[in-house]
Amino acid sequence: MKEKVITFAIPCFNSEEYMEKCVESLLPGGEDVEIIIVDDGSTDRTAEIADRYAARYPQIVRAIHQKNGGHGAAVNTGIANASGRFFKVVDSDDWADSASYRKVLRFLNLVIEQDQPLDLLVFNYVYEKAGAYHKKVMRPAGLPKGRFFGWKDVGHLQKAHYILMHSMVYRTELLRECGLKLPEHTFYVDNIFAFQPLPFVKTMYYMDVPFYRYFIGREDQSVNEKVMIRRIDQQIRVNKIMVEIFSNAKFPHVKCFKYMRNYLEIVTMITHTILQLDGTKRAFARRGALWRYIEKTDPVIYHFLRHSLMVRCVGLPGKVGHEIVCRGYRVVRLIYGFN
Repeated sequence: MKEKVITFAIPCFNSEEYMEKCVESLLPGGEDVEIIIVDDGSTDRTAEIADRYAARYPQIVRAIHQKNGGHGAAVNTGIANASGRFFKVVDSDDWADSASYRKVLRFLNLVIEQDQPLDLLVFNYVYEKAGAYHKKVMRPAGLPKGRFFGWKDVGHLQKAHYILMHSMVYRTELLRECGLKLPEHTFYVDNIFAFQPLPFVKTMYYMDVPFYRYFIGREDQSVNEKVMIRRIDQQIRVNKIMVEIFSNAKFPHVKCFKYMRNYLEIVTMITHTILQLDGTKRAFARRGALWRYIEKTDPVIYHFLRHSLMVRCVGLPGKVGHEIVCRGYRVVRLIYGFN
């Protein structure tokens, strides 16, 4: 049997209203692709829909049913069961751009035919904001276009354009080799997915195509402001795990070190922003506890983050600091179109 070019893992929890659009967008890959629908303990018709696709397209689609473990557990299941040379997570409310999909699949086929080493493929993603006429395309700055490259070839990576899970296709075995295992019952683990494997990456390629369509607009979405405040404990947990990963990493090049340090700075800034949006005494206490944890885990990165202008700006004390952060957050939200 011919090796699958790429495995798409679709974590699904009560996704009956939108998962079919996601699956349908990936089916044109035919038998070059493997689509693993992970039903993560759904209580609606998700399992039924997954089984229907698996029965209709047995050479392409697999349905796996498991007890609810959250997004991270579903991604872990996808990695464990993937048979494709490459691996991509596609959330059940997102989808692939058809024209870009053809280009990406053609390229990956060529990589395999020519036995070209490739650990990470990067492309663009698009904010599909509900009701918005203008769709913002997010492009990583500083990556060479249209050629294979390593960390030494990476240019200036702007902090605002760090690479998200939406933009990433990893070599499947690399994810296993780096020991990636996302925490269960935790949101925002996509940051760990985009972070932990990086020191193991040697060869990369950037395609300037809008492959991933990232839907924004559901009230229960994890990036909704009220939801983020309610789930701040999970954001803090992810932040701590990323500190541990960074502290224990063996960086292949100084540019990998700087990129991951900047990524950690961004995530810490986001954590502090959510705590400021909360604005309660409990949130202030959590912020202090996080700083103590970082200092205990890695005094060097603690010193860097403590003196980061970005983090300090969102940690301004008092009502004035709270108001500045709230206004700044809403300006950024308006620019980028997230909830």
